[in-house]
Amino acid sequence: MEQVPRIAYDCDVLVVGGGIVGLSTAYAITRAAPGTRVTVLEKEPGPARHQTGRNSGVVHSGIYYRPGSLKARYAVRGAAETVAFCAEYGIPHEVTGKLIVATDRAELPRLHALAQRGRENGIAVRELGPAQIAEYEPEVRGLAALHVGTTGICDYTAVARQLGEISGAELRYGSEVVRIDRRPARGVAVLTGDETVLRARALVNCAGLYCDEVARLAGDDPGMRIVPFRGEYYTLARPDLVRGLVYPVPDPAFPFLGVHLTRGIDGEVHIGPNAVPALAREGYDWGVLRPRELGTTLAWPGAWRIARRHWRYGAGELRRSVSKEAFTEAVRRLLPPVGPQDLVQAPAGVRAQAVLRDGTLVDDFLIHEGPRTVHVLNAPSPAATASLPIGREVARRALAALARD
Repeated sequence: MEQVPRIAYDCDVLVVGGGIVGLSTAYAITRAAPGTRVTVLEKEPGPARHQTGRNSGVVHSGIYYRPGSLKARYAVRGAAETVAFCAEYGIPHEVTGKLIVATDRAELPRLHALAQRGRENGIAVRELGPAQIAEYEPEVRGLAALHVGTTGICDYTAVARQLGEISGAELRYGSEVVRIDRRPARGVAVLTGDETVLRARALVNCAGLYCDEVARLAGDDPGMRIVPFRGEYYTLARPDLVRGLVYPVPDPAFPFLGVHLTRGIDGEVHIGPNAVPALAREGYDWGVLRPRELGTTLAWPGAWRIARRHWRYGAGELRRSVSKEAFTEAVRRLLPPVGPQDLVQAPAGVRAQAVLRDGTLVDDFLIHEGPRTVHVLNAPSPAATASLPIGREVARRALAALARD
């Protein structure tokens, strides 16, 4: 029988992506199996430069998510673990609680359903009337609200950085993956942009905005495409108007939470985001256009099916993107004293939203496996909150792949 030559591996597991999910996965692997050699490849010069570092910093309670889903289970568990992690390592954080406010009678049934969903997920929820809303947020107006006490805020960039430091993994920043050669009997070889070749026994794809492309580089069909949605933010020039976190009642047809008000760990009140199609995967403003990436989006049938199915919703989001007055209207539903002069433009984020061929917006975390590969294919919000449980699940699958070697 022909013997397979012994391979000199540079590490056991290569993790592609230095956001919070990739770094949490590296941390979980080395904690579960000490001695496992892990290398993290990140194309940026440092960690958490995209989804992790460009959000409102909210530690989500898990109230929104379908009972039994990965999002529900991991967010509830992850909220408590994130707070404990921040406390252990001295990372700025605060458990603030939040209000979800109904401003129209048509929203009341959805608000009550949300309260029931929260209880099914094991979350303590208090239902409030207008006078009780004012006790928490004197300037906010609504017909009814839910108070969720376990919601908080933290510095996710600091969390990601800390995970990387204590993981024991080799962190290679400025290392963009340009080619992957996977052979079941010989492991995985990765070529980076600086012509470095790294060989590993298994590969974990936590590439966020580029996770579908990395999956295809590895020879796996992800069955979805990332369609990037930009979330635009403002800060409030009069932060004294908001004490904590205030959210609208979300539309259950979309995996977006609507324009909300969040007092961040920096003391500023962040307003947003909306959700508009981005012209590039890192399209943080309308001036960023990458024809190849836009072409990939437009070539995916699911993108057109979203547009046909939800054009009215999309038109409203686009209007708020191009009109500060329209954005202000959305804010004033919750916070009547606000005017356009109170909104100060802030950096935007881009959500890596997985979309199926039929136009379905994937609403749960999505993890696929191939020979010697594990792909995290949908991990937008609340992935930062849920990063520790997600990391353990991905680590479990990666270690199982090593055990089959």
